[in-house]
Amino acid sequence: MLSLNYYQDKALETAIYPKETALEYCLLQLASEAGEAAGKLGKALRKGVPVDREALLAELGDVLWYVANTAHVLDCDLNKVAEMNINKLTSRSERGVIHGDGDNR
Repeated sequence: MLSLNYYQDKALETAIYPKETALEYCLLQLASEAGEAAGKLGKALRKGVPVDREALLAELGDVLWYVANTAHVLDCDLNKVAEMNINKLTSRSERGVIHGDGDNR
């Protein structure tokens, strides 16, 4: 199984975007790819058919690519992003606020 940092390194090999607006570009494209994933679900719901699992997974891969590149632009590796997120969620769970609202709980 590959590591998040290995994935990030490989994703960066295919990164072609304007470096002077890298953060803006990556975040906008991340939102766009997440929207494409949501759109696939919405179309399946509208048509009353199962969502195309493979197409959805392909969109999630695109989301992951932009997460990896956004983290790089922010000078952070994916393992660190994952660690920070798990620590945040563990803390919320231990404090009984996992179901709450807001960023700082």
